[in-house]
Amino acid sequence: MVLKVAIVGRPNVGKSTLINRLAGRKIAIVHDTPGVTRDRIEAEAQLGPLDLQIVDTAGYQDAKGESLPGQMVAQTRAAIADADVCLLVIDGREGVNAGDEIIAAELRKSGKPVVLVANKIEGRAAAANVSEGYSLGFGEPIALSAEHGLGLADLLEALAPYAEEPLEEVVPEDAALRPLKLAIVGRPNVGKSSLFNALIGEERALTSPEAGTTRDAVISKWQVEGRDFLLHDTAGLRKRARAVGHALEELSIQSALEAIKFAECVVVLIDATAPFEKQDLAIADLVAREGRAVVFAINKFDLVENRAGAISRFREQRDELLPQLTGAPLIATSAKTGEGIERVLEAVLAADKAWNTRIGTGELNRFLEQALAQHPPPAVHGRRIRLRYVTQPKARPPTFALFGNQLNALPDSYIRYLQNALRASFSLYGTPIRFSLRTSKNPYAQK
Repeated sequence: MVLKVAIVGRPNVGKSTLINRLAGRKIAIVHDTPGVTRDRIEAEAQLGPLDLQIVDTAGYQDAKGESLPGQMVAQTRAAIADADVCLLVIDGREGVNAGDEIIAAELRKSGKPVVLVANKIEGRAAAANVSEGYSLGFGEPIALSAEHGLGLADLLEALAPYAEEPLEEVVPEDAALRPLKLAIVGRPNVGKSSLFNALIGEERALTSPEAGTTRDAVISKWQVEGRDFLLHDTAGLRKRARAVGHALEELSIQSALEAIKFAECVVVLIDATAPFEKQDLAIADLVAREGRAVVFAINKFDLVENRAGAISRFREQRDELLPQLTGAPLIATSAKTGEGIERVLEAVLAADKAWNTRIGTGELNRFLEQALAQHPPPAVHGRRIRLRYVTQPKARPPTFALFGNQLNALPDSYIRYLQNALRASFSLYGTPIRFSLRTSKNPYAQK
């Protein structure tokens, strides 16, 4: 889908500079003199993976009739009516003035979605004025410098939800042929290197009962059933206080952290004889915050005395202590005996599938309607929070843009409810789920 975007604003705020930047060539004349642009100017543009049809408009003025300014206003109104979304451009150096407020009122009457852009933010003086844009009622202004190309990534993120189809991320054509990057992390001496060796079928990493045997992140290629993996064994992650004064150990920990950032899926290894200790929780939370797919492997399961119902108990602990990873795959393993090793691969592939999942906008909004009917959001100061629309701008991990009113007051508990409902509805187990909340201030509220 080509998204039609009308660029609207008062004279001399940089609309033509922006259209030239987006089009990648000089389409509109740019000059310091206000009112240079008079006609509607249309051009095709590409912003990341998003195809745009951009429309430059004359600087909006309060003019009517058959006069030239009146005709220019009529052209601008026609462009707004024909657009899928409007970019309201203000001067970030000057802040909001009466002209901006008149245009904002006109855009509200149109009913079109509006993205607010504060242009010309390259100077220090602009930073303090950008926040004034909140008063126009279109949410957080995007700080942009059309002249220098600053802030375009934020502009892409703001426009992406208005595309009819979810945007495909820019992925190399050979991505399907590239190995899945998998890291094994955990506390010292939980059996990471033993699991690493068991998976690849050879004694590639040193193992020892002594904690801290592994220092570097050992990397090995691994192929199973035609699927390639790049497998990382890492040093044990312990409390930072215990590493103070040990430069070599600190370097090993840094290497493990880099492996997590490099990985696409992470196996968090837990000692079955001392499961879900504080450091286990910190490691799993770190992996989730980095946005990686997660699989829990409960190692040394052969040492568990009372095995009846043990897996259920482990899963209950996981969901209670790590609600952000509810339902993530959990496998009982013994790297020593080989128990459960073959199921690790199945769990990793399932988590990777969830991590890469994309859901259509229509399907998402049917889900939202049902979720709201089952459990409406609470009221704030007598006014109920309204959730209007949801879309998925990206995967890896699945990230959802939620639109509505007063979303800054939406409780964490309700966001967790939506996350869990999404997991259950679309099998998003083993991946973090992120929300981007897009709210608008009440334009009629007293300043």
